[in-house]
Amino acid sequence: MMAVYLDNAATSFPKPPRVYERLREYLERYGGCPGRGSYRMAKETEAVLEETRALLAELFGVKEPRRIVFTLNATDALNMAIKGTVAPGDHVVTTVLEHNSVMRPLNRLEHKGLIQVTRVGVSSDGLVDPGDIRKALTARTTLVAVIHGSNVTGALQPIKEIGPIVREHGALFLVDAAQTAGAVPMDVEAACIDLLAFPGHKALLGLPGTGGLYVGPRARLTPWREGGTGVLSELPLQPEEFPYAFEAGSPNTLGLAGLRESVQFILQYSVKWIRAHELSLTKRFLDGLRIDERFKVYGPPASEHRVAVVAVNVAGCSPAVVAEFLDQTHGIAVRAGLHCAPGVHQALGTFPEGTIRISPGYFTKDADIDLCLEALREAAEELPRKEPPPHYASTSQELGGV
Repeated sequence: MMAVYLDNAATSFPKPPRVYERLREYLERYGGCPGRGSYRMAKETEAVLEETRALLAELFGVKEPRRIVFTLNATDALNMAIKGTVAPGDHVVTTVLEHNSVMRPLNRLEHKGLIQVTRVGVSSDGLVDPGDIRKALTARTTLVAVIHGSNVTGALQPIKEIGPIVREHGALFLVDAAQTAGAVPMDVEAACIDLLAFPGHKALLGLPGTGGLYVGPRARLTPWREGGTGVLSELPLQPEEFPYAFEAGSPNTLGLAGLRESVQFILQYSVKWIRAHELSLTKRFLDGLRIDERFKVYGPPASEHRVAVVAVNVAGCSPAVVAEFLDQTHGIAVRAGLHCAPGVHQALGTFPEGTIRISPGYFTKDADIDLCLEALREAAEELPRKEPPPHYASTSQELGGV
């Protein structure tokens, strides 16, 4: 039986009690397909989805809720944003920090010779310099894609400084909020964000199979999925109206109903309070690691420049072996490996084994952090050691592009 769950960067667990309590009711009551009928059940289901959209708009400072398009997850949203905006001959600026959900679509387009990509490096703390983004822009730059919070090191990027630079240049600003939506206060207007991709199952505390993409008024996307919308069925092409232009097919009604409950929960307690709680846990963990020279921590030293994601290695120990030790001996769930972001690990010098990632969440307690620290100390004491690679002791050099 798992004792401590510390893999909230992958998916949050547990969910707020109200989510569990209401799911059966939604499944029994809202069985109709939204937008596909004039009968009461279909209308009630449609109302649930529109309320979810409105709650997300409130959370992100979006003026027009219908510009929030529901997707399967953040990967779906990022593919929609990239493939819907980039055209042959374009130049895209991104960073070495990006998740494969950004890097792989860009890599494929680049390998086909359709676009050029500049990958901006980061500091030794894993932070992007907005000035480097400005320097990377060219006359052909149409899109700048930046992860808000690194899913490896937790480094929180200065999107409020980057956004105006991108806006002034005339390009679109795409922000991957997979680790920050629901965990960090966000305002798309203040940060000049044109495209915001987010999952429902991480810090938004909802169910897998949910997510969304905010599409600002400056963005002109080409739909990459076309089909039934329930309305405007007479049109031979996908409707241009939001959200129908990008929501072809029957939606995950149950999942979005659960998301409504979790976002209501977040708004009730406030993102500001949630962030303070998670930063307190992160600081407790970082302070416990720094007093022991056997641990190597990556990312910003100050918790205010982080989200609640910490990458650590035990000197001379395989991350996978340490993670298995935590699970088998203490029932502690953490993630080891490359975390779908190999570029970060190549820059950190932790490729190909990666790191151990610890990511507390809303329901994590101080005692959970203390137990994990004690278990890591046990691992450092008991597990067989190997010689560290030459790069292990130093990450002081600026991390360049890959």
